[in-house]
Amino acid sequence: MTDVAVAATPPPDQPPQAPPPSAATTPNPLLNGPILPTLLRLAWPNVIALTAGTCVVIAETAYIGRLGTEALAAMALVFPFVILTMTMSGGAMGGGAAAAIARALGADDTERAAALAGHALLIGIGFGLLFTALMLLFGRPLLQLLGGRGEVLRQALDYVAVFFGGGVVPWLMNTLSAVLRGTGNMKLPSFMVLTAAVLQIVLGGILGLGLGPVPQFGMKGVAAGTLIAFSSAAAVMAWYIASGRARITLRLAGLRLQRRMFVDILKVGAVSCFSPLQSVLTIVIFTHMLAAFGDAVLAGYGIGARLEFMLTSLAFAVGVASVPMVGMAIGAGRVQRARRIAWTAGAVSFTVVGLFGVAIAVFPDLWVDLFTDDPRVTTAAHHYLRAAAPMYAFIGLALSLYFSSQGAAKVLGPVLAQTARLLFVALGGAWLIAAGAGAQAFFLLAAASMAVLGVLAALSVALSRWGARVQPV
Repeated sequence: MTDVAVAATPPPDQPPQAPPPSAATTPNPLLNGPILPTLLRLAWPNVIALTAGTCVVIAETAYIGRLGTEALAAMALVFPFVILTMTMSGGAMGGGAAAAIARALGADDTERAAALAGHALLIGIGFGLLFTALMLLFGRPLLQLLGGRGEVLRQALDYVAVFFGGGVVPWLMNTLSAVLRGTGNMKLPSFMVLTAAVLQIVLGGILGLGLGPVPQFGMKGVAAGTLIAFSSAAAVMAWYIASGRARITLRLAGLRLQRRMFVDILKVGAVSCFSPLQSVLTIVIFTHMLAAFGDAVLAGYGIGARLEFMLTSLAFAVGVASVPMVGMAIGAGRVQRARRIAWTAGAVSFTVVGLFGVAIAVFPDLWVDLFTDDPRVTTAAHHYLRAAAPMYAFIGLALSLYFSSQGAAKVLGPVLAQTARLLFVALGGAWLIAAGAGAQAFFLLAAASMAVLGVLAALSVALSRWGARVQPV
């Protein structure tokens, strides 16, 4: 006879005992809380941190200007490579690490999340060393290709030698920040970015200009101040994670390297790296086209591009906040919640960025008058902002969905949308050049490319299958 197991029934006077609470039953606001309030609660620290980053750009421009015109030109040459380093380490590869950790925590697998954090740190160190090698070996020809000559080139190389000589530092800071974001902790990384920004302004100014008893180190001092500030932020976050105060504990001693851990991070992070690459290339191509219309048109476009950078930072803050929410929902098998989070984040980004963009398109002097009183530049900036500023909403939508897709490990679609925008600008610009079109036509091309990017990113998310495929039994 087959044995039949019968559950023991407790005596009537002894009520059944509730099971002890576990990680699986402990309420997790990122996984179970209301979507919009949770998203906004996670996003506001990022807004503050990104605002601090904007202040750094303004402050650095101010004190580098005191070093002379050559120093300003040198910083303009180096700036794209610095931005590429920060966006790749923070938004692209960092997003891949944060998403992988969030998915593991959503599946209630803290050991896997801790192992992923260790592997992410090794990836960050590896990419930091790669950037160091590439810039120290090929920095001179790259800067010369961008037009660096004479004293400008020398000062740019001074900055490159120091900043990229310590190229591992920004990668470590952004990787550790991504690890914390993956656990749902937005406040500490944002506070450390804010602290690093203040230190960067103070130390860069002191070392660059030579204030007080400190000698003037010029561009080398500016770069050194940045590295010291980043190192301080990285050290605090590393201590916080290693001390066990985070949801996971990062330990490199005894870490067993596993191919699947690297794949889980790189399948998102490596693909994501193509997005900032293509974004920078799109800007370079468009700037090169506008240069034919003279300095006034180019300066007017530059004023509009600064606004685009500031407004899309709001979308960046919301998108980064969506990564752990989407990742945990995917890890827990709640695909529909993950999609609602993505569309909610996209709607918030589209609305906020769009409202600011439309306001500036209607009243462009609110922004333009902050930078110039040259009537030729003002006219060009007005034309660009009236055409492009309302379309910034689509860039905000695309950027937010890009980060949400990282959480779902389905980032290829938004990256290909960026590829489509690059081709649209390159081919459309070539056609306009052949037709002898004016600057206004190029401004309309830029605006249309933003709509292309946003629409295609939204379609890619709508058509992509999220969650694990169901395997037949």
